Amino acid sequence: MINKIADSVAEALAGVQDGATVLIGGFGTSGNPIELINGLIAQGARDLTVVNNNAGNGDAGLAALLKSGQVRKIICSFPRQVDSYVFDELYRSGKIELELVPQGNLAERMRAAGAGIGAFFCPTAYGTQLAEGKETREINGKHYVLEYPIYGDVALVKAEKGDRWGNLTYRMSARNFGPVCAMAAKYTVATVHELVELGEMDPEAVVTPGIYVSKVVQVPRVATQAGGFKQ
Repeated sequence: MINKIADSVAEALAGVQDGATVLIGGFGTSGNPIELINGLIAQGARDLTVVNNNAGNGDAGLAALLKSGQVRKIICSFPRQVDSYVFDELYRSGKIELELVPQGNLAERMRAAGAGIGAFFCPTAYGTQLAEGKETREINGKHYVLEYPIYGDVALVKAEKGDRWGNLTYRMSARNFGPVCAMAAKYTVATVHELVELGEMDPEAVVTPGIYVSKVVQVPRVATQAGGFKQ
């Protein structure tokens, strides 16, 4: 019997290794799997490469993971915003490496990893510093840059609903990068607010099929600093 439900975050993350590449869903605080990030801090894996849309907000979640010293490199689209002071300090002091990737490229590089695409040509960043050292090609009169997939050892995603097979649905914009992160990783852990019996989820409404999910952990709903779920 397939049962991917873990009793705790600690159980689900016990096997994360030093040096792992960790793909983390979320757009700012929307869809950010903060319980899993806090669990990774407690688990203690180090020398991590983290892939996320941004580089953390305030002192919580991803910012707390960066502050813990467990992250060697971050791959993201928006490393700096008004409350990214943890990343700013680490980067300016040379304590963290940054790979800047345009947002669409970031999503497509993870999707390509999950879809088995070896590489792809994309027009974004052609003629800029982000394209330096990369292969370029003119196709049908338009210039493209060769981009390679981003593969993850681990993905941490926040979903709304799931079952014991690992099928997931998301809550509106909290979906964001979750599905492509789940596709691109060898081992995916998802938090859900609601666990349902097999068959209760309409197959046509499933966003992330269970084949991409390794563990599911149920967590309570909590309000985020930016609003989130309101009781």
